[in-house]
Amino acid sequence: MTEATEDTARHTAANIDIASSDDVAAETEAVKMTPLPWEKLLVLLSVRLAEPINYSLILPFVYKMVLDFGVAKSTKDVAFYATLLFTSFSSCQALTIMYWGRLSDRIGRRPVLLIGLAGNLVSYMTFGLAKSFWVALAARLFNGLLAGNVAVVKSVISEISDDSNRASMMAYLSLMGNVGMVLGAAIGGIFADPAHQYPAVFGNIQLFITFPYLLPCAIGCSVTVFGLLMGTFKFQETLVRNKPRAVPPTANSSSQTLAIETAPLLAIGDQEAQEIHQPAQRSIKELLTPTVVRVMTTNFFMCLAMSMGDQIYPIFAASSTSDGGLGFESRYIGFSLAISGLSIFYVQLFVYPRLERRYGALFCYHRGQMMLLVPFLCLSLLSLLAAHLERLANGANIPLLPGSWSLSVELLEHAGLWVLLIALLLVQIVAKVMVFTSINLITANLAPSRNELGFMNGAQQLAMTLTRIIGPLLTGTIWTWSIKHAWPFPFDSHFVWTV
Repeated sequence: MTEATEDTARHTAANIDIASSDDVAAETEAVKMTPLPWEKLLVLLSVRLAEPINYSLILPFVYKMVLDFGVAKSTKDVAFYATLLFTSFSSCQALTIMYWGRLSDRIGRRPVLLIGLAGNLVSYMTFGLAKSFWVALAARLFNGLLAGNVAVVKSVISEISDDSNRASMMAYLSLMGNVGMVLGAAIGGIFADPAHQYPAVFGNIQLFITFPYLLPCAIGCSVTVFGLLMGTFKFQETLVRNKPRAVPPTANSSSQTLAIETAPLLAIGDQEAQEIHQPAQRSIKELLTPTVVRVMTTNFFMCLAMSMGDQIYPIFAASSTSDGGLGFESRYIGFSLAISGLSIFYVQLFVYPRLERRYGALFCYHRGQMMLLVPFLCLSLLSLLAAHLERLANGANIPLLPGSWSLSVELLEHAGLWVLLIALLLVQIVAKVMVFTSINLITANLAPSRNELGFMNGAQQLAMTLTRIIGPLLTGTIWTWSIKHAWPFPFDSHFVWTV
């Protein structure tokens, strides 16, 4: 009796092991990633690259540009006018981003993308040729009115991907946006005012003496021209008419809320078999469910914090140490952003996809939020070290080690400043990669069907655009107020970072 029982138990355990192995194999097969459509993806990424490069071009030199225009009454007012240049683009983008996303749902993705690229090209050449603050402002306004490509590109990604490879494709999209921001900042810092930065090469070229900011804008526009050519001759329309998902958009159960990031966006199958008559588009009220509103609200405040950090850094770095800044020249600002941005490739291509597959987009989103606290709380403290180094350079009576050790100590302190700065910027970039990529994935899975992808991504981009208006306004106002008044810590130059 006992032996029979033991035999039965052994057979049962063996069957359980076999069943478990079969389940694991089936699960592994189910999550096997579909190969990426590289031909389509590369064309799309080349189209996407133009906007972030040109957007971030002005970050390293906007402070000096405003000074050259002579519109600011004092150096303490420069941040206000720099803020106007920052927010002008985003203000106009906020007015039209929903329109471009909705229009792409009707007439297709390709024509909307080409319009955005053409507008980018014209506006930034005008910006580079500007001789007054108001011409530069008008160019930024025009650029913002036609800047709807980022929402449309996200819709295209959702249309050419499925559940198994969408995270990887969104990672590449975020990578291109981040790479563009880094390249743009590097180009702006290195090539702004070349006649003065590199007199041996550009000192006798009258064009760059008359228009000191034309060269970086021209380099950025060359990327736009490449994207325009790829979009014209290589991009294939991806808008496909299909039935909406079975889950109604008005559903508001807790299970739906928890399943946002894993719910399938599109039914997997033959796309040609899905081409049917387009169903009527849902109204905006139907699409803005309580779940969608909660997600968008959370994204808004997160993006607001990141926007404030992005906009204050170049002003903080360019401001004098007496005003609580670092006293950097434009090229050093560009260098700092470019060096720290090298980590984007590794984090975006290797770290994030693995984390997302293992823990989910929501986990990555929360961890990115916590990481952002470190640079926000520590960056402003570097101004103390920069002020100390400036006093050393001016020959102030600072106690140092005697004799020949003085030079070595000063070099070590300079190196320490740069090491700390790059380390904090690295943490900030890694956090932004995790947050923004997760936002893209969560937003894409909110769309009930392909016919609402443009709207959903447009709504998410609208929220982000609004933060690019409010963020610079807050940072510029707070920074100007804090350095004009002799308030104690934390209401001095550190206050904007605390906020």
